[in-house]
Amino acid sequence: GSNVLRMSSGIQIKPKTAVQKSKTSSPLPCSPEPALKPQPKPSDKLNPKTIDPFGAHSRPPSAFAAIYAKGGIPCRLVHGSVKHRLQWECLPETVPFDPLLVTLAEGLRETKHPYTFVSKEGFKELLMVEGATEKAIPLLPRLVPVLKAALAHLDDEVFGRGLDALVQLSAVVGPSLNDHLKHLLTNLSRRLLDKKFREKITVALQKLEQYGGKVSWPDDYSVICTFECNFA
Repeated sequence: GSNVLRMSSGIQIKPKTAVQKSKTSSPLPCSPEPALKPQPKPSDKLNPKTIDPFGAHSRPPSAFAAIYAKGGIPCRLVHGSVKHRLQWECLPETVPFDPLLVTLAEGLRETKHPYTFVSKEGFKELLMVEGATEKAIPLLPRLVPVLKAALAHLDDEVFGRGLDALVQLSAVVGPSLNDHLKHLLTNLSRRLLDKKFREKITVALQKLEQYGGKVSWPDDYSVICTFECNFA
């Protein structure tokens, strides 16, 4: 009646116990201590078809890419037949916003897959968890410069992601963002010269006032008003 398996070589192998076998694929609570643990197989999170670390002209990985490769982002890209989605390794509401929300905002400047999708979708989904307002407001002094860098980026897609993230953040923190808008408006006014962004920026500004209330716009606002934005 022994559970020990005997191989022909004489080596004894004990079968896995029920505890070892029972693993769940559902998200588990993340421990806030003290930082996110690296995952054993970061290569599983990368897309070898779009990332070639041995390419002749490959550059050193960005800060976001390095953190992602080490398993520091607790979610991964899942390829779907219609669209991609994120799968969190633990419940998003259990993840410390500091530093993950700032890290995801920094990832908005990425231009390679899967970093582009993970940073944009992760930022949005993290802001959707319960209690996001209280968690995000203290991070505004660090988030705003990062979003400013995205809005100043020459890549159109990076700018678009930064603008979307700004609106999403405004919807969560409300008037708390108002004092920081003066740092962002110059970049928005410059992009208004590009016709393909004029309507999107106008809608974004309307939403910023909708979520934040009456805003005391800085001098840059006069530039935007010349494009018939209806705020007064």
